[in-house]
Amino acid sequence: MKKSTIWLLTVIMALTFAGLLYMQIMYMENMIKMRDDQFAESVKRSLYSVTQMLVKDETSHYFDKEIDKLQVGTTYAEYAGTPPQVDGVTLRFTTKSGIETDLSIKGDAENIVRLQSPTNGVLDHYKSMQEVLKGQYLYHKGLTDQLILSIITQSSNRPIEERADSTTVRRYLKNEFENNGIDLPFEFAIVNKSGRNVYTTAGFTSLLRGDNNMFVQTLFPNDPAPRINYLKVYFPDKHKFLLSSIKLIIPTFIFTFILFCTFVYTIVIAFRQKKLTEMKNDFINNMTHEFKTPISSISLAAQMLNDDTVRKSPTMLQHISTVIMDETKRLRFQVEKVLQMSMFDRHKSSLRLQDVDANHAIENITKTFKLKVERYGGNLTASLNATDSTIMVDEMHFTNVIFNLLDNAVKYRQEDRPLQLNVTTRDISGNRLEIVVSDNGIGIKKEDIKRIFEKFYRVSTGNRHDVKGFGLGLAYVEKMIQAFKGEIKVESEFNQGTKFIITLPITKN
Repeated sequence: MKKSTIWLLTVIMALTFAGLLYMQIMYMENMIKMRDDQFAESVKRSLYSVTQMLVKDETSHYFDKEIDKLQVGTTYAEYAGTPPQVDGVTLRFTTKSGIETDLSIKGDAENIVRLQSPTNGVLDHYKSMQEVLKGQYLYHKGLTDQLILSIITQSSNRPIEERADSTTVRRYLKNEFENNGIDLPFEFAIVNKSGRNVYTTAGFTSLLRGDNNMFVQTLFPNDPAPRINYLKVYFPDKHKFLLSSIKLIIPTFIFTFILFCTFVYTIVIAFRQKKLTEMKNDFINNMTHEFKTPISSISLAAQMLNDDTVRKSPTMLQHISTVIMDETKRLRFQVEKVLQMSMFDRHKSSLRLQDVDANHAIENITKTFKLKVERYGGNLTASLNATDSTIMVDEMHFTNVIFNLLDNAVKYRQEDRPLQLNVTTRDISGNRLEIVVSDNGIGIKKEDIKRIFEKFYRVSTGNRHDVKGFGLGLAYVEKMIQAFKGEIKVESEFNQGTKFIITLPITKN
């Protein structure tokens, strides 16, 4: 599959998942907001009902107080004569001020009708009775006006603890919340105009101020402004109430998110596999090029051996045999490197660990490698300053590690200036040995530094025809250093040079 096709599918699926997740998130937000608005509306309606009930309780209190003061007398004391003792007619009428009252005339209905006749003298008596009722109405109206005036002028003087008893308020709140479908624990407080708590429940603290779970309702709004009090109610578990409305949506969101993560992981694996395929293809091409030269050399030497004149010359035979041996060693070294990496990937490689003097081993390596460096006009120096350089390693693999680093320095040298290659050792804290291989070559770009230890990876300058290799050298180096329980890191600047720093534990004899 082409890389562009993978990217196209990735973008389409990513946008689809992003849109799906966005719609689910927006739906949950809208559900929570709608549920929150419904909750707030129900609470406000409940608080308003509670305040109305408290106002009615206070009105009842003053009515009871006024009734105790009244002396109940007979209504018919001012009537002349004895009122009828039989059933009669009841009339209902409403005054201009809106007060409804009843007028009862007892007696036989037919006689009552005759009383209204202008020829009957009882009509005057009926009119006088109306005057009496009017007087009683005015009397009771005065009492009602006096009662209302008392409520207006005296109610705010009562202590708020009496007007809104905590037990009564809690009972009213609980009943109204249940009637509006709110079955949650709550805390409340009565607060005066200055913000001081008159009384609070146990779970209500001043730290709750500003919380979106706080609801406020004015108590007795007709009180004078300086004496206004407020009822504050707080719901500690409001968030649970809101989340309950989307508890069925949350699993679908989680499943969608898991599916999205799985898709992302699949795409990453696809790109990684494609990248690995490309690196393996490069490896095969490089390997073909690496093997082609020695095979061609060996083939040419074999053809020369078929020539009688060549076979008769000992010097030529010696030269041809040397070429065949060198090219054979070269082939064997390349094959061995590939096999070693394969065995290490399968964890089947066995190491022959032993105490090795790093200074002595590096000194022998530099002596052998110095001729190759000088062949290119360079210089190789060794500063072996470590006082205790005994390490536990496989000597053959340790030698190959140093050889690989030195060989890379030669491969990636700069053509316009002599190669300066240096190997140093020194003691560092923690009973460890530090080995540094530095050069003044072409260096490594920052984007390549973090990948140079990957298998088959070669920096862009490494694809030149004059640079041989499979992209396995540094991967092999890192594997070996880790097997020796050490660490390796690289410092490099492009066109300035590269420094490989190896730290290994010291063996105490």
